Amino acid sequence: MTGSDEESDAELARRALGGEDHAFTQLMRRHKEWLYRFVRRYVGDADSAYEIVQESFVAAWRNLGRYDAGRSFASWIRAIALNKCRDRGRREAVRRAFFGADPGGEAVAAAPDPQPRADSGLIAAEQRRALDRAIALLPAKLKEPLILTVFEELSQQAAGEVLGVSAKTIETRVYRARRRLAELLEVEDLVGRP
Repeated sequence: MTGSDEESDAELARRALGGEDHAFTQLMRRHKEWLYRFVRRYVGDADSAYEIVQESFVAAWRNLGRYDAGRSFASWIRAIALNKCRDRGRREAVRRAFFGADPGGEAVAAAPDPQPRADSGLIAAEQRRALDRAIALLPAKLKEPLILTVFEELSQQAAGEVLGVSAKTIETRVYRARRRLAELLEVEDLVGRP
């Protein structure tokens, strides 16, 4: 392990702010994979997720002076990405309103599986795609706490800090999200039966 691998995110951010581009590159390498998974789960589309992750790191670079070293860099970049996801959702809603596109979105339904599986895993892959489609249909107030706690494995307290709400609010919203997902998946299962 090199010395730079052992450096804290806060130290790398301080060095990047001082003009060391390599330090910010280290931060990106450290956080890009989990951030991509988070955004991919949120938007339901691999290409959009890739773009949002790029936009998030650009925004982080431009606003590095606003980063509080007393706070986790992961929480900070996650909040930036979450705002980018919300912005994208608002833009898509406006496009749908003007152009009359399907509110379910063709991109969500046709989103490629990021990890193709062998024939023996086709059923599991289809179930995962159905879950991704259902999650994409959840309202943001339910989708965000669900993704943060279930898929990103944040505590309710940490998810509340990211979203600016109490842990109890997170608990309630995750409960409601799970109920709504069950309803959506049941409907899809009924529609998909011969």
